[in-house]
Amino acid sequence: MVKKIESVNNGSGISPKGYNKVESWDAENINELASIYYKVLGLLGEDPDREGLKGTPVRVAKALNFMTMGYNQNPCEIINSAKFKEDYKQMVIVKDIELYSMCEHHMLPFFGKAHVAYIPNGHITGLSKIARVVDAFARRLQVQERLTVQIRDCIQDCLNPMGAAVVIEAQHMCMQIRGVQKQHSVTTTSAFTGIFLDNLNTREEFVHLIGTNLH
Repeated sequence: MVKKIESVNNGSGISPKGYNKVESWDAENINELASIYYKVLGLLGEDPDREGLKGTPVRVAKALNFMTMGYNQNPCEIINSAKFKEDYKQMVIVKDIELYSMCEHHMLPFFGKAHVAYIPNGHITGLSKIARVVDAFARRLQVQERLTVQIRDCIQDCLNPMGAAVVIEAQHMCMQIRGVQKQHSVTTTSAFTGIFLDNLNTREEFVHLIGTNLH
């Protein structure tokens, strides 16, 4: 895959605007997407050549490339990159993980928080890797139900814990700015494996902890 790297600086590593901007993308892919969005602007009744829109097709293409970067990530490799032997058999929870995704039905954003837990069975993983797994699956065209299960299955399959649990709470722009237009609705999904399915007390402890402000 051909990559183009854009770096804006003034020789000192800092741009005249005070920051160093570095981006990478598949140049051919971005150009093709930009040409499509140029046509979309015209079909919407806009003039894609007017000053305010001249760079919009490319900007949208790059933004979409960023928002779907999860297709180029392997979540199991993320976990295995920081997998350690550890004789710890109590619950590990990473809660309030911010997530941003796009509904595959309307390509509008949905966003919220993921709460992920597992009970180790000889191995643990770096805490940041849990959040990265959430991002790897969220940065794709998704439905919340599938996203919840994919995160759960990745933790279970790649870490082989005694059980895994995932709860996602999200707001969907496709419900808020179009269609039913319900501004404050929140969708909650959950998925469990192993001891979280078999042991009610363990599942209740997880639900209690993610609902308690401990920090």
